[in-house]
Amino acid sequence: MGKGRLEAFSDGVMAVIITIMVLELHAPHEPSLAALAEAAPAFLAYVLSFIFIGIYWNNHHHMFQATDHVNGAILWANNFLLFWLSLVPFATDWMGENHFATVPVAIYGVVLLMCGIAYYIVQTLIIRLQGPDSKLQRLVGGDWKGKLSPILYLAAIGLAFITPVLAELIYAAVALIWLIPDRRIERQLAQEGSEAE
Repeated sequence: MGKGRLEAFSDGVMAVIITIMVLELHAPHEPSLAALAEAAPAFLAYVLSFIFIGIYWNNHHHMFQATDHVNGAILWANNFLLFWLSLVPFATDWMGENHFATVPVAIYGVVLLMCGIAYYIVQTLIIRLQGPDSKLQRLVGGDWKGKLSPILYLAAIGLAFITPVLAELIYAAVALIWLIPDRRIERQLAQEGSEAE
């Protein structure tokens, strides 16, 4: 079956997730820098989560550019990914409103970990459907980022119970690792597009 509806639905869900997150930001009721500083944790949590959702949208787009067709298993796996991504606004709001307290920071990490696992499942099912010599398999390669990220998330979840700030720094480090999309994918897709013309 075609992939168009899956991509459109996923784009819509991710747009709604970002909208929900920004609606959770509340302007201070006082016109002072002290009041603005009080809102800083919620804003920083929003920025980090916005970056993560942007990374997922970008990589999801690249993954499906390298996908010819989908099946029912991929549709359900993609819904599983969207489920975990849809929990990011809740985890973000809870963490920001509680000024990066231990349990919200740990739960935020659990949500990020599950997003990563769900993304890996979608990617694996696509490769399985399209074969080991598929375009996506060639583009993914060794996927060192995908292997390193869950380890960092697990470390951060544990560290949240000791030093929540260190856990947050690890989450930010994972975001930095993924911030720049893999140029191999863009080059390969551009090359294949020009060869097809």
